Amino acid sequence: MKDYLATVVKNERIAENIYEITFQTEEDVPVRAGQFGDISVGGTHLLRRPIAICKAEGNLVTYCYQIKGEGTQKLKTVRAGEQLNVLMPLGNGFFVEEKEQKVALVGGGVGVFPLISVLRAYGKEKEISAYIGYRNKDAVCGVDEFEKATKFVGVTDDGSWGEKMNSVQAFAKDLQAGNRPDVVLACGPTPMLRALKRLVEEEKLACYVSLEERMGCGIGACLVCVCNLTNGARARVCKDGPVFNVNDVAL
Repeated sequence: MKDYLATVVKNERIAENIYEITFQTEEDVPVRAGQFGDISVGGTHLLRRPIAICKAEGNLVTYCYQIKGEGTQKLKTVRAGEQLNVLMPLGNGFFVEEKEQKVALVGGGVGVFPLISVLRAYGKEKEISAYIGYRNKDAVCGVDEFEKATKFVGVTDDGSWGEKMNSVQAFAKDLQAGNRPDVVLACGPTPMLRALKRLVEEEKLACYVSLEERMGCGIGACLVCVCNLTNGARARVCKDGPVFNVNDVAL
């Protein structure tokens, strides 16, 4: 990881309460799919905001974030040309083994964004099916990226865009139709991951999940993001994750 003084190239609204910000650094940033960065929003906000990396192309790094509190409210006001300190890349990301040729991506809410990085990293060499769920049509974003997958199924909770179901239900429906992957990669709210864990256990599928625990420092020092493991131990999501084998985490 390195602390970059990064220049904002663009920072724009892409859906309801969702913004996309792209930074340019003086050197290329080596990013692995599923990693994140810690963004300083300036002013009186001392703690940086940990946000998943969507795209990394040389010295251009793009993040998508949801407006939740004072920090992200401040971040959305940043304009092109301004500079922010960004600590990146952080965490352990997704890794697809060579033998895993068929990959299923299951995402919901802001959990769809780190999956974009997976698709960009492995889309040319793997057969990827993406099952992406949104709250409603106003929350739909990233479609241009997910349409690059071998198969893309987009759904909404209320049926205002795509079928009325969540991403786990969409994945389960395809499983029943015989579309069985070698590995499942997922990110989303805990209830979604809990439902997915039950499904992959029943189907005996390999599955890795990126957890969305609230973080403080983002580097493993503050212990705000500690999660429970199935063996009784605890792990830091920012340092030991955010990606874990679904069998290893208590959801």
